[in-house]
Amino acid sequence: MLEKHAAAGRLTLDEFTERVDRALACRTHGDLAAVTADLPVADPGPDPQTDNRHLLWAFLAAALVLVVFSVVLGLAR
Repeated sequence: MLEKHAAAGRLTLDEFTERVDRALACRTHGDLAAVTADLPVADPGPDPQTDNRHLLWAFLAAALVLVVFSVVLGLAR
C-alpha cells in the first residue's frame, strides 16, 4: 500500500522510507494501522465473489451451448 501511495505522489521518498521502517517494526495490526492512518483508503478492487459468479455464469452458458449443439447434431443423424 505504501508503494502505491508513493507512486501516486502522496509520499516523498523520505516519507516512504520512514514509513516502511516503521511498518517493519510493528508488532500489532493497530501499530500498522497507525503507519497509514493519514493516507486515503485505496480502492479495494473487484470483489472476488463477484468475479467467481461471472465465471460460473460463463461456464454454465458454455455448457448449455454444448448441450444444445449435441442435441442438434444428434437429431441431424
